[in-house]
Parts: sequence; C-alpha cells; structure tokens
Amino acid sequence: MAKDKTIYVCTNCGQDSPKWVGKCPSCGEWNTYVEEVVRKEPANKRPVSGIETEKARPVILSEIEAGDEPRINLHDEELNRVLGGGLVPGSLVLIGGEPGIGKSTLILQTVLRIPEKRILYVSGEESARQLKLRADRLSHNPSECLIVCETSLEQIFVHIKNTRPDLVIIDSIQTVSTENIESSPGSIAQVRECSASILRFAKETHTPVILIGHINKEGSIAGPKVLEHIVDTVLQFEGDQHYMYRILRSIKNRFGSTAELGIYEMRQDGLRQVSNPSELLLSQDHEGMSGIAIASAIEGVRPFLIETQALVSSAVYGNPQRSATGFDIRRMNMLLAVLEKRVGFKLAQKDVFLNIAGGLKVNDPAIDLAVISAILSSNMDAAIEPEVCMAGEIGLSGEIRPVNRIEQRIGEAEKLGFKRFVLPKYNLQGIDTKKIKIELIPVRKVEEAFRGLFG
Repeated sequence: MAKDKTIYVCTNCGQDSPKWVGKCPSCGEWNTYVEEVVRKEPANKRPVSGIETEKARPVILSEIEAGDEPRINLHDEELNRVLGGGLVPGSLVLIGGEPGIGKSTLILQTVLRIPEKRILYVSGEESARQLKLRADRLSHNPSECLIVCETSLEQIFVHIKNTRPDLVIIDSIQTVSTENIESSPGSIAQVRECSASILRFAKETHTPVILIGHINKEGSIAGPKVLEHIVDTVLQFEGDQHYMYRILRSIKNRFGSTAELGIYEMRQDGLRQVSNPSELLLSQDHEGMSGIAIASAIEGVRPFLIETQALVSSAVYGNPQRSATGFDIRRMNMLLAVLEKRVGFKLAQKDVFLNIAGGLKVNDPAIDLAVISAILSSNMDAAIEPEVCMAGEIGLSGEIRPVNRIEQRIGEAEKLGFKRFVLPKYNLQGIDTKKIKIELIPVRKVEEAFRGLFG
C-alpha cells in the first residue's frame, strides 16, 4: 500500500508547498499553511459533474454578441438590487455570514417565493423535517421546492441529473465533499475541488447555483481565498444578533455594482424587507436630549438618515476611555484631535463613547460633522434642534470638505420632514436651490457649523 502524500496549502491564496513554512512566499501572510493529504489522480480523469466539455476556439472580439443578461426575478426587491437586477442564469453566488445571522432563512424564504421555477435545495446541515418546520413558519403557501439532504458531491450531481432544476441551492459548501480527495469535508482541498466542479456545472448547463458559506473568526469566508475568486458574486450577510436589522452587502459582483446594499428586519415570521430604513433608524422622540445628531449617510447608492449618539463624561479612573460602536475608532480619535487643536475644546481628560443607533456599521466620511456635533453637544450638555440634519467630511485643518451626492442626501432629509440642513459650502455649487424647500446652512469650517447649531 502506497504511503499517503501530504502537502501544505496556504488558506489565503491556495499556494502549495512540500513542507510547512511560516510566511507564504506568494501572498506574504503568516501562519496560513495547513496540511492536506493528496492522492495522485489518473491523467484521463473526467469532470466530477459527468458533463463533457466542448473544446473552445478563439473568437474575434467584434464578432461576440453582447446583450443584456436575462435575469431571474427572485421576488425580493432588496436581493434583486444587490445582485444587480436579479439572478443571472449560469452564475455562481456565494452568501456568507456568521452562524445564526439568517443566511438559510433568507435563501429559503426567497425560494418559497418563486413557484414558477423548479428548485433543488441541497442541505448538508439540516434534515428535511427541520427545513419543513422552518418553511411552515416562513410561508403558508404550498411550495414545489425539492429538498434533498446530501453531502456527497457525486450524489448531488446524480440528483441534479434526475430532477433537472432551474436553480440549485447548496447549504453549505463546507459540508460537501468529493470522493476524489481523501481529506475531510470543509478542508481547503475539498472546498476548492467541490466549488470548481460546481462552477463547471453552472457554466456548462446555464443553471444558477447559490452557495451558502461559513465565515471564520476574522469575519472572512471560511476555506481558501480561491473560493471567492471562483464564484461570480460574493454577498456578505451581516448584523448584530442583539439587533433586529440585517444588512446584505455585495463584496464582489461580476454582473452588477458592489456599491449596493439591502436592509432586512428579522421577525418571527422571517426577514422583512426595509424599503425606507431612515424611519426605522431614527428614534421617535429625542427633543431636549443632548449628545444626539442626525446625519445623512449614503451606503452604495442609497441615502438614509442615521442617529449618531455620543456621551462625554469626566474620566474617573485616570486613563480616559475611547469607545465607538458602528464607527471607526481611529477616525473618532482623529476627530477628537481636530476638536482640541482647531476649536479649542479640551477632551483629553474625558471619556468619550460613540454609538451609531440601530446596530449599523457606517463607513461614509460624510457623517464626520454629525459625530463631532454629537460629541460637542454631550460635552456642553446642549441639545441640537431635532429638525436639523447634517452632512460633511472633516479635514485635519478643521475645514468641512464637500461630500458626494449631496442632492440625494438633502432630498432624503426633506422627505422625512427636516427643516434645516447643514452642508459644506463648496457643495452649493451646481445645486438648484429653487427646487429645495428645506433651509440650507452652508459652512466652511467647524467653528461656523458650531455657531449655526449652538448659537
């Protein structure tokens, strides 16, 4: 009996090595090599999918017909928009997220809304009875969705060949294994080989496949990095389990924009689409309360208003604390330095806590003005008028820099009944102020903004 051959594979880039090395020579990451057992395959091995591949021939670029890709309507406005208008036939979509965040719930309730398509749901984690109980909780309408509990890749292709579905769901890719590789399911080699075989099947039969993937403790998709390179679309389903909101982000999309974002609300009967997140992210009554400022943010191409909360108190234990939830802590420290150096407020000996209401994580630099306004409001214990909204990026010299898509931000604030909008002075150029009913307050420096807010 021949001795098993082992190699070491980098989990980040897929580079292999005959021996373990601390630093990957390909991608430069440390401690990413894991041991894998390999078996030499015969040279005439056929694809796992059992489908013969037609030999490709070179084609002149001008002769290729490029039209709009036909899309499959998933009957979910948020998911359709994040995918770029729907699901493209022959595409491979990967959805990742933390355990219990609602990945399987999102896909199952989407499947139940497409009665006109023949769908095969392959579950490697749950039994058919568990899926039935969840489906009854999500929808009362009967569904013709086909359910099979299988983890063998060869058997999955047999079921696909027998049922000929229009859409295949695999939950999850880390539980699927092939007989061609001896390593355990979820290993680097298994995930790489199974995903490559599924991709070959999707492209040759023009059948869309949705994969559900686990994430590791760093928050990235578990398995080799090549998995994200293989698939056409990578969606990240994120949110705090203690909050009811879930965000669907597009990290990679070959058929649409990666700037799109979908928002859901987790309820007892499944995930509800949030068409107007601004009304849900704003508390109904904060009049007279200090430390609260309303910012007009944009995630992707979607404007919405968020509530920025700050608390400033004297440091009791010597070293002042700095804490930010939903906002970059390093950027908050930079904004505190600008307040102290350019405006003259001494916050070095005070605790500063910042929170973005609703459990959201916002990366838009346009909320800088709301952040420092909320911090200053809490420090002075002076409330900001509840009818004021703002947007502006803060520079190191204390200037308020212009932000993009200012008209959409103003329109969102006007739609929700705000009366005044603080914006960078440079953003007034090119805006038709006659169509805007809300009062605009242009500011050039941080001091001007504070005079307009606090008098």
